[in-house]
Amino acid sequence: MHNYPSVAIVILNWNGKFHLESFLPSVYNSTYPNLEFVIGDNASTDDSIDFIENNFPLIRIIRNDANYGFAEGYNRVLEQVEADYFILLNSDVEVTNNWIEPIIAAMESDPEVAAAQPKIRSWSLKDSFEYAGAAGGFIDRYGYPFCRGRLFNHVERDIGQYNDSKEIFWATGAALFIRSDRWKEIGGFDSDFFAHMEEIDLCWRLKRRGHKIWYYSDSEVYHVGGGTLDKSNAQKTFLNFRNNLFMILKNARYPNCTIFIRLWLDLIALLRFALSGKFADAGAVSRAHIDLFRNYRRMIKKRNAFTAPFLTSKVYDGLIIWDFFVKNKRRFGDLREDKFS
Repeated sequence: MHNYPSVAIVILNWNGKFHLESFLPSVYNSTYPNLEFVIGDNASTDDSIDFIENNFPLIRIIRNDANYGFAEGYNRVLEQVEADYFILLNSDVEVTNNWIEPIIAAMESDPEVAAAQPKIRSWSLKDSFEYAGAAGGFIDRYGYPFCRGRLFNHVERDIGQYNDSKEIFWATGAALFIRSDRWKEIGGFDSDFFAHMEEIDLCWRLKRRGHKIWYYSDSEVYHVGGGTLDKSNAQKTFLNFRNNLFMILKNARYPNCTIFIRLWLDLIALLRFALSGKFADAGAVSRAHIDLFRNYRRMIKKRNAFTAPFLTSKVYDGLIIWDFFVKNKRRFGDLREDKFS
């Protein structure tokens, strides 16, 4: 008899009845033998919890007393979940047959892999990758994240070009497989992030402790995306810019030098927003910089408290915005392989 490690699928919900109605049935029909389903609720005000209780009475519900965002919301819920592996799954994800088994089997065969993701395809454009994760995440030397299959807003069609499982820098929070002991080892997400990029910070800290992050192509899911904040939302712009700088300050080998360069590059982004008439987004970049300096000492304390080397493995030794906007490189495959350390 095969001993399957225990797995908990944990979906964080906030007023997400529409997504739960659409996608929870596919998740609930997952075939993995040793599985628990958990909904963590961030104090929803819709009737999504009633919907779950009436239609999926076997799903465990853990209620937070307020909307703590993605990062702290998950931290509070996962404190109350016991399993060998956690799967952090967005409520707007449709899963496919046998999506869990190959990743758990692969992680079981390599104890150094702490976290992983499946192939993320778009729910609305089934033959395309999806923005949040695609075929695995990477980062450049200045802290800009990107994916195999997605550079900035340019998303590639999936024609099998990334059907190779491989080590990556970060795994998407939309469908994140992680060993529970590794989650606990590094203290989960950084709650100061609230939402956006907390999974990149998490993976960076895992890598600094000597663990690996992998993408496995023989599992795939379909993600709607943009379920919490719309892509044009100024608050999303603020969180993306601020959290990116937080992450650099906490984890980069030479944070002050990197951030000095980034502030000038961010100024260019601010001007681009302003010249495009996106004044709220331009203001969000400015607010992100103010918040960085307001929290500078706080992040330095976190940096000093986390004892691990400042590693750079799987970092792209280039500037992705230069490659994309100046050299017109639109696909991950256009990037030079020898620039990945």
